[in-house]
Amino acid sequence: MSIDKISNTNRERWNALANANVEWSQPRLDYSIEEARQQIGRHGILQDVAGKRVLCLASGGGQDSVDFGLLGAEVTVFDLSDIQLERDRQAAAHHGLKVATYQGDMRDLSVFPANSFDIVWQVYSLNFVPAVEPVFRQVARVLRPGGIYFMQFANPFIQAVDDEAWDGNAYPLKYPYIDGEDLTCYFPDWDVPQPDGAQITLSSPHEFRHTLGTVLNTMLSSGFILLGLWEWMQHDPAPQPGTWPHFTQVAPPWFDSFWRLEKSDEM
Repeated sequence: MSIDKISNTNRERWNALANANVEWSQPRLDYSIEEARQQIGRHGILQDVAGKRVLCLASGGGQDSVDFGLLGAEVTVFDLSDIQLERDRQAAAHHGLKVATYQGDMRDLSVFPANSFDIVWQVYSLNFVPAVEPVFRQVARVLRPGGIYFMQFANPFIQAVDDEAWDGNAYPLKYPYIDGEDLTCYFPDWDVPQPDGAQITLSSPHEFRHTLGTVLNTMLSSGFILLGLWEWMQHDPAPQPGTWPHFTQVAPPWFDSFWRLEKSDEM
């Protein structure tokens, strides 16, 4: 699959966000093995990853690759953004790690042979493509049978809800629940905080809603067994209504999920 118009636009917009040092483009330089262990071992699924072949899928930025590299894994990063991949190379050089980087669309992993990886690790990025099936089929092909897939994805029920739209009683649900809808029309811009307190406003990448049924059923039909699903929220004992911590405790914005591949789909 060649990079299509949507992916080309998202590549340009992620490069701009990375150049503005958005949170997910800040490489983990001052970072310890214990911090890495806590990140990778969350939810108790992954333990010893030393020597494992890991694909950080659409997970550039010099963060996840550092976690796995510090823990002794054999790390490959595949990402759409030139700048995100450069952050991985920067972080690898800083820590003295060996990390392979490849640029491309997550829907086409043909650069890798079948059964190439023990673990595929995908933080929040699935929602930047309009359909999930091509991604899951590609992951099933490159992951060895019995391998583990960590996949983080948006809570589709609240994707079009503005976390600043608190009306004194609730965050109102306003838009239809449509699978595959491009949500960029609702949130056309991202505000990226700067060290001096200023903000840079940049165009949002295209982001799409994938309904819960679509995600779960397509994963199951691709040969994956669900090991666990967790809601993410920011912990705060007394969050102020209308703030991000409060919003996440009312409506968790995304899920962490771990899966095991029970069959390999040769493609």
